[in-house]
Amino acid sequence: MAGSNRTVVSEFLLLGLSDVPENQPLLFSLFLSMYLVAVVGNLLIILAIGSTSHLHTPVYFFIANLSWVDICFTSVTIPKMLLNIQTLSQSISYTGCLTQMYFLILFLELDNVLLAVMAYDRFVAICHPLHYTITMSPKFCITLLSLALIITNIYPLIHTLLMDTLSFCASVRIHHIFCELYALLKLSCSSIHDNELVVYILGSFIFVAPFLFISISYMHIFSAILRLGSSQSKLKAFSTCSSHLVVVSLFYGTLFGVYLRPSSSYTSEDSVATVLYAVVAPMLNPFIYSLRNKDMKGALRSLLSWRKIWPW
Repeated sequence: MAGSNRTVVSEFLLLGLSDVPENQPLLFSLFLSMYLVAVVGNLLIILAIGSTSHLHTPVYFFIANLSWVDICFTSVTIPKMLLNIQTLSQSISYTGCLTQMYFLILFLELDNVLLAVMAYDRFVAICHPLHYTITMSPKFCITLLSLALIITNIYPLIHTLLMDTLSFCASVRIHHIFCELYALLKLSCSSIHDNELVVYILGSFIFVAPFLFISISYMHIFSAILRLGSSQSKLKAFSTCSSHLVVVSLFYGTLFGVYLRPSSSYTSEDSVATVLYAVVAPMLNPFIYSLRNKDMKGALRSLLSWRKIWPW
């Protein structure tokens, strides 16, 4: 970035959750453990679904893709943070920082859209079960995923291009474990009006619209469940969407707390909340989707059985 009236920035410093050197080994072990659990857990979900024919259904198709997004989501941020801790360096290049921000927003959006698509899947399954096979056809599911991939690239691209036009002050210290949007905006010496306008208009639509869609879908789902005759039928119907509800609550609870307010009110303490949706949520999702799911647990047992791995 260069220009006669702009500050040249070649790198930023990621200060992370602690500036105390003696805490670095603990942080390294903690985040390495969480990263490995997130990657291995989500990879097992993908392999279990892919290797089990009776799980080749729309709901598991989207769960597998959500697991893939969660792997990418954590891989965008955690490896770089671990490298910085290991090398006792806090730096990240300007280009690397904007690239990290782009993919962070992209995979965050994909998580958001996939959760909305999965809510629609549950809506059709419970409210219109006779039309489920026709409505949620393989072609339709692939079309939904393709549209999600295309649409979710627009928002981070706009933010990245706008960020590249900003001037930054002498301080390049980011009190965060990764290049987060609001943390970068706070370092700017120039007007961030256009950036915040994009957050309020496009951001509200992209993040709030799926949430409203999920809320409306579940209003219909709960209404349909309450109309069922026996308590056993109600419990069985609710169990098919309980895991999704837990993931949605964890995701949006932390997301809205950070992003639905002006960047000027963002503090370093908010990095804890971003760690929850960027690291903890992807780590917990495999456990949430398999804990009370007999089909998934059976597929995982089959996948991990020694007889299958070593057939001789």
